[in-house]
Amino acid sequence: MSVITLDCPGKTVLMMGNEAIARGALEAGVMVAAAYPGTPSSEIIGSLSKVAKERDIYVEWSVNEKVALEVAAAASMSGLRSLAAMKQNGLNVACDYLFALNLTGTKGGMVLVVCDDPGAHSSSNEEDTRAFARMADIPLLEPSSFQETKEMVQYAFELSEKLKSIVMLRGVTRISHARGNVTLGELSKRETKASFDTSMPFTYAPPQKKHAQLHEKMKVVQGMFESSDFNGYQGPEKPEIMIITSGTGISYSKEAVELMGLESRVGILKIGTTWPLPEKLISDHLQRSQKIMIVEEVDPFLELNVKEIWVDLATTQSLTQTTFFGKRSGHMPITGEMTIDKVIEGIKSVLGLTYGYRNEDYVDRGEKIREELVCERGLGFCPGCPHRASYWSIKSAIKLDDQEGFLNPDIGCYALARTASGFFLSKTGGAMGSGTGLASGFGKLRQFGFDQSVISVCGDSTFFHAAMPALINAKYSNSNFLMCILDNSATAMTGFQPHAGIGKTAMGDPSAVVDIESVVRAMGINVVVKDPFNVQDTTDTITNLLQNKNGVTVLILKQKCVLTRAKGEKAPFRMYIDAEKCVGQSCGCNQLCTRIFRCPGIFWNNESGKAEINMVTCTGCGVCADVCPNSAIIKEEA
Repeated sequence: MSVITLDCPGKTVLMMGNEAIARGALEAGVMVAAAYPGTPSSEIIGSLSKVAKERDIYVEWSVNEKVALEVAAAASMSGLRSLAAMKQNGLNVACDYLFALNLTGTKGGMVLVVCDDPGAHSSSNEEDTRAFARMADIPLLEPSSFQETKEMVQYAFELSEKLKSIVMLRGVTRISHARGNVTLGELSKRETKASFDTSMPFTYAPPQKKHAQLHEKMKVVQGMFESSDFNGYQGPEKPEIMIITSGTGISYSKEAVELMGLESRVGILKIGTTWPLPEKLISDHLQRSQKIMIVEEVDPFLELNVKEIWVDLATTQSLTQTTFFGKRSGHMPITGEMTIDKVIEGIKSVLGLTYGYRNEDYVDRGEKIREELVCERGLGFCPGCPHRASYWSIKSAIKLDDQEGFLNPDIGCYALARTASGFFLSKTGGAMGSGTGLASGFGKLRQFGFDQSVISVCGDSTFFHAAMPALINAKYSNSNFLMCILDNSATAMTGFQPHAGIGKTAMGDPSAVVDIESVVRAMGINVVVKDPFNVQDTTDTITNLLQNKNGVTVLILKQKCVLTRAKGEKAPFRMYIDAEKCVGQSCGCNQLCTRIFRCPGIFWNNESGKAEINMVTCTGCGVCADVCPNSAIIKEEA
């Protein structure tokens, strides 16, 4: 049984933050949940999908975030409680519909969970999505603990139904992927029949009128937030410095103050209802101290909005001596994750303290050990990853083509084209589908003297998500480039969630396979399918396709991700090094296999001066045998 379906009210269990979100949704009676996988949000739908049949709910992995939001909205419009989940980049995709849904409103409670990634651990950026709540005029909640995460989700559903509006909950990596204690409540026994009310015709209202209605809703929410239990103050009546904080900053601030022993000198105003801000509550507390420090991740969203409240307050109160410390003043970092150390440094700077929170000898020893014993390890493809083979062939073909060709990659494992593991092939970057969109643009520049070969790359899941419209645009505009679809039959980067080309739904049911080759052919585009593990054939194919200067061509490089290999399935080949053929440094290849090809299944033995196969990590794909210039790597049928 999953921890999120334990029917033990009052029991305290250890949960990941994303599991707490899923549990909160179940306790609130969610009936429909949809998402596109994106770290750090993926486990929300992943957890719900595993218990969907047990709880008689519907859960899906949608083809993109906009569709996920629309699927959840349909459920809400039919009176069901629904949830849409995504990472920060995904909200950019979904916001087109979000800025319509906020005007049309909802019926059944609807919660939008967006998990930001401060520090960009697994993202192309560390975008702060809180500004979307202000732009869309929708309520925003930010949990600071795992228990509060569950409770906020439940509250968000209730608030949504009262307002007839979608409610946004912002998580961050350290909430989503950390674990903590959660006390269980009762699982919902709601039984709601879905029904779309056709007796109420969709009537047109001027957008400005609906916009005005949104602002009226937000005034109601603001009044409710003034007395919310998610907000609160702790500390002295008149602190030397008052910290105003939200989200993970709350825990960091509390711990920093405790470590420094400043409970009698520093106050903390916790804000869990981040938009609209409870203006009266904040105004009252702004008068406690002339030194205000704002602690938050990532942008100065809370900081600027608090200052706006202070400006209004200062016109009626004598608050001219108030000084704000935060990201704008340089006392808090403007990028990256918040930490206890950063809060301590901020407090030290404001109060002029010399507090040492770590023994200097300890720090020095740790730094010395790091320098001497810890070796840097860059990002790299897994052993036997078909993307490494694909990029090797693309790299070789670009060189043979001799037309200054370049690669436009997309978002996924194959984004490692920007690193040594991908042979530094990446020359542009962007969002889901941008590789093909950019290539479509480059491919129309011939009239301006552009004569370079252009290649775009996307994965199978990304093809369905966002690359299809760009490919259609290329066909429509007769743009000239080669699109390589690296089909590894998995949404591998985010956890192997199924997609439209897999033949299985989020809930494990069989489904029709949307065949990428058939889709491309239906567009009237020439398409070729090859196995990237056949390096020579793939290289020759790419080289030949680059000669086409009349329109777009698609090459599908199809090979399953090795991590999806069935348990007990044999490796294709047994690999070994012929010690006599591997002449080491005398070869002239300059350790091509380990220095350039860089598969973790091969390592260089400094004592023998030769390459060796690591039998623990080697997956037997056989590609390295085609790479070795001296044919020293041997592959035998397994």
